[in-house]
Amino acid sequence: MPIDVNTDWREYRSTETEIHEPNMPDASLPIVTAFDVAMALKDAKAVVALESTIITHGMPYPQNLAMAREVEAIVRQAGATPATIAVMDGYLMVGLTDGDLERLAREGQQAAKASRRDLAALLVRRGIAGTTVATTMQIAALAGIQVFATGGIGGVHRGAEETFDISADLSELAKTPVAVVCAGAKSILDIGKTLEVLETNGVPVLGFGTDEFPAFFARESGHKVDHRFDRPEEIAAVIDLQRRLGMPGGVLIANPIPAADALDAAAIEARIAEAIAAAEAAGVTRKALTPFLLQRIFELTGGKSLAANIALVKNNALVAAQIAVALAALNRAGPAGRAAERARQ
Repeated sequence: MPIDVNTDWREYRSTETEIHEPNMPDASLPIVTAFDVAMALKDAKAVVALESTIITHGMPYPQNLAMAREVEAIVRQAGATPATIAVMDGYLMVGLTDGDLERLAREGQQAAKASRRDLAALLVRRGIAGTTVATTMQIAALAGIQVFATGGIGGVHRGAEETFDISADLSELAKTPVAVVCAGAKSILDIGKTLEVLETNGVPVLGFGTDEFPAFFARESGHKVDHRFDRPEEIAAVIDLQRRLGMPGGVLIANPIPAADALDAAAIEARIAEAIAAAEAAGVTRKALTPFLLQRIFELTGGKSLAANIALVKNNALVAAQIAVALAALNRAGPAGRAAERARQ
C-alpha cells in the first residue's frame, strides 16, 4: 500500500523505518520520499531525480503538466524510477503523486523558486516551490540519488562582469556528488564564461555523443566538452570511479537536443538579444530574469522555443535513465563487475 507522501514526516518514518535514504545526516529532516522511490533506493535500483522549476517557472499550463507526466513515463520505460523533487507544505518531496504534479503545474509562477539560500526559509514558512538545478541536486544527494535530468543548467549571465549574476548551479556542481544530464547551459547565458567557471571548480563536462558543448535550443555553441563518450555505460563508469576516488562535486553530461527539434543557432541568438534588451528596459534582474527571458523568447519564436524545450527535456530524461540503469548495475556488481565492464570499454 503506497504511503501518502503528504503524511506527517515522523509518522512516515515510524511506518517505513528501514526503506529510507541510506545517507540521511539527520533523521528529523522534513524530507519525504515516495514509496516507489524509497524501495528502488533500498534495492539499489536506478532512480532519476527531476527538477520542478521547469514545471512552475519554465512552461505555461497545461503544457508543463503534460511535459512532467511524459518525462516521468520516459524514465519508467527506460527501466528507472522517476523522482520529481519539490518543496511542498513544509516538506522536501522526493517523488510526487500525479496530484502533486498537477498542483505544481497550476500554481505556476505563483509558486516560489527555491534555490539553496531559500530552502530553510521556505520549509519554515511551509510554502510551495519549484526546485532549481542547485536545490534539486542538494535534495537528491540527501536522498541518495546519483543521477538527475534537467533541461539546461544555469550559469554566468551575459554582462556578469557588471552584474555579478552567476547561477548557484555552478557552485552546487562543484560540491554536490550528483551527475546532471542537460542540453548544455541555457542559450541566454555566456556559455564560454560558464565553462570557465566549471573548469575552475573542477567539474568534468562530458559530451554524450558530441565533441561540442550544446547551447540548449541549438546543438552547438562553439565550445568543446572535456571528454566525449558514446555509451551510457561509459558515463556511468566515470561517475562511479569519480565517487570511489573520493572526488567532491558532480559530473555534467552535455546531451544535445535532437537534430529534428533543434532551432537555428543564428536565429535563436537574434531572439535572445531582443529578449535581453527587453529585460534591461524593464529592469528585470536576479531570480526573475531567466523566467522573463524564456517567456519573451517563447513569444518571439512563435512558440517554437517551447516545443524545443519539451523535446530536449524528454531526450535528457531518456539518457539520464540509461545512465542510471548502467550505474545501478555497476553498484550491484561490485569490484568483479566493475573490472568486467572496464575490460569491455
